[in-house]
Amino acid sequence: MGKKLYVGNLGYSVTNAELAKLFEAIGQVRSAEVIQDRDTGRSKGFGFVEMENEADAQTAIQQLHGTDNGGRPLTVNEAKPRAERSGGGGGGFRGRRY
Repeated sequence: MGKKLYVGNLGYSVTNAELAKLFEAIGQVRSAEVIQDRDTGRSKGFGFVEMENEADAQTAIQQLHGTDNGGRPLTVNEAKPRAERSGGGGGGFRGRRY
């Protein structure tokens, strides 16, 4: 089972391929995704990398956390599970009742 890592403080020009390449030097990468703003398509400055195994993930954290990447110190740690969201959204405007 793979291990998902959070990667923060990325430069806004970093691509998915560049992010994957950074981690492939340490171990096998299942996936790498830079998170983008839904409206503008611009990077939000963070992403997620899924490593093939726990050992590679721990090595990546130790070797890459705090290292310089384009003039920025990377933040690399275990990704936290995504919080459950309620499916609501609920009602819309109902107007005045007289």
